[in-house]
Amino acid sequence: MGSSLLWVKALHIVFVSSWFAGLFYLPRIFVNLASVPADSHAERERLLVMARKLYRFSGLLMVVAIALGLVLWLGYGVGKGPGNYWLHAKLALVVGAIGYHHACRSLLRKFEEFANEKSERWFRVFNEAAIVLFTLIVILVVVKPF
Repeated sequence: MGSSLLWVKALHIVFVSSWFAGLFYLPRIFVNLASVPADSHAERERLLVMARKLYRFSGLLMVVAIALGLVLWLGYGVGKGPGNYWLHAKLALVVGAIGYHHACRSLLRKFEEFANEKSERWFRVFNEAAIVLFTLIVILVVVKPF
C-alpha cells in the first residue's frame, strides 16, 4: 500500500498543478480579449478558440485531480484523524478553486456573447486569485500549520 499511496500522491500533484496552470493562463487570455479592438474579429476569434479549448482541457484535469484527492482522503485516510484541521481549510480552498474555474466559464460566455463589461485591469486582478489559491493550498498541504 505504501508504494501505491506515493503514486497516487504524485499523480494528484501533477494533475492539480496542471489544472492550476490552466487557471493561471485562462484569465490571461481574458486580459487579451478585453483589450482586443472592436474591429479585430480574427484576433478575437483566435483568442476565444484558445480560451474554449483551455477551459475544457483544464476541466478534465480538474476532474482527475479531484478524483485522486478523494482516493487519497477516502481510500488512504490522508488527513483523517484528530488535529488535521489543515485538510478542512484545504478543502474549503479547493471548493473556492472549483468556483473560480466555473466563474471562468461564466466570463468566457460573456465574451462569446459580446457582453463583457469588465476591464483589462479587472481581469489582471482576477488572474491573481488563482495564484493566491494555489499558494495557500500548497502551504496547507506541506506545512500543515494546524
